[in-house]
Order: sequence, then structure tokens, then C-alpha cells
Amino acid sequence: MAKRTPKAPDSGKKVRRIARNVIGVVPAEKVFQSKADRKKPKHKKPVNPDE
Repeated sequence: MAKRTPKAPDSGKKVRRIARNVIGVVPAEKVFQSKADRKKPKHKKPVNPDE
């Protein structure tokens, strides 16, 4: 049986590891609020004393 040759190192993993050392760990992704939630209303709704 023939000897197995070791696989070449993954260049992408090496590059990402170096980038993590240089830049640091990337912060976790943030969930964006919808525009309706962020935007203030143009006109306030009138206050009804009946309700």
C-alpha cells in the first residue's frame, strides 16, 4: 500500500488567521430596526380624553 502524502495547508485559513491577528475579532452582527421603528412621526396623534 502506498504512503499517504500530507495535504497542503489551506491558504484561506492561514490568511484569515493572520487577518484576525492584525485586525482583531470581528464584532457580532447587529439586527437592524425597520425604518418605521426608527423614524419619529411627523405629527403627534391627538390625545382623546374619551378613551
